[in-house]
Amino acid sequence: MTTPGAPAPSRTGGPATGTAGPGIVVTGATGAVGRHVARLLAERAGTRHSLFVRDPGKAAALGLPGPAVRGDYTDPESLRRALDGADAVFVVTANPLRPEDDERVLAAARAGGVRHVVKLSWCGVADPGADDLVARWNRRSEELLRAGGLSWTVLRIRTPMSNALAWAPSIRDRGVVRAFGGAARTACVDPRDVAVAAVAALTVPQHAGRTYALAGPEALSPREQTGVLAEVLGRRLVFEEVAEEEARAGWSRRYGERIAEALVSGARRRAGGAAGACDDGTLARLLGGRPRTFGEWATDHVREFI
Repeated sequence: MTTPGAPAPSRTGGPATGTAGPGIVVTGATGAVGRHVARLLAERAGTRHSLFVRDPGKAAALGLPGPAVRGDYTDPESLRRALDGADAVFVVTANPLRPEDDERVLAAARAGGVRHVVKLSWCGVADPGADDLVARWNRRSEELLRAGGLSWTVLRIRTPMSNALAWAPSIRDRGVVRAFGGAARTACVDPRDVAVAAVAALTVPQHAGRTYALAGPEALSPREQTGVLAEVLGRRLVFEEVAEEEARAGWSRRYGERIAEALVSGARRRAGGAAGACDDGTLARLLGGRPRTFGEWATDHVREFI
């Protein structure tokens, strides 16, 4: 298999030449995965890239390399400016209440002559028992991509390890982790590993037409993650189970009732073992080595918990 270090292909199938044009456009560039995609692309000699962001100031504060194009999925003109003449685009959409976001991105990609689209999706799409709002939205997004007339790669991921950063304030203040579904194991994945796979999919033609399921090397529950964090931080941490109704109410306040119900449904499936399948070798092959463990991720993010 061609390594992720191979030169980026242009729309004609050859390597990127450094000529005019944005090269690879990274949407969701300030997100958990997109920020690492941007950094990896910046390290590749001869690869051009740009960032499509709502807030260029946030991208600058994160130290993200590459020119930033201000825009939003609800603004087709900003998408047109960002994608015109691009070779490839990394697509991250995040609002299941706005399924038209994917339609707008693909329309702008086609109009701009984009050759290849890499879409970040979710492993739950493959679960026949998943029929909530989030699952249906991700399935529809994948279907739109495959029917869109462009070359594509789909990256389905498990829960990012970086979701544990939501516990940082309560860990710092009280030494407590509170979560719903404390015993439900998930093969969470390091966003940095997903980014390596994304760069490979963006730059190596052999990944076109593939759907990859990317999971971490071990299935851990929130309670077990709390134990790992305690060991890494060298302090006692207490795990507190959140009742379903409390979790639903909190998610409703933040995301609205429809998304909250989908998140509760997903948590129930995880409790039944739906997200426990670990890396089957797919991510390891894309990385050229083993995926990072949660303990390794936590060790690299100690400062954010103290």
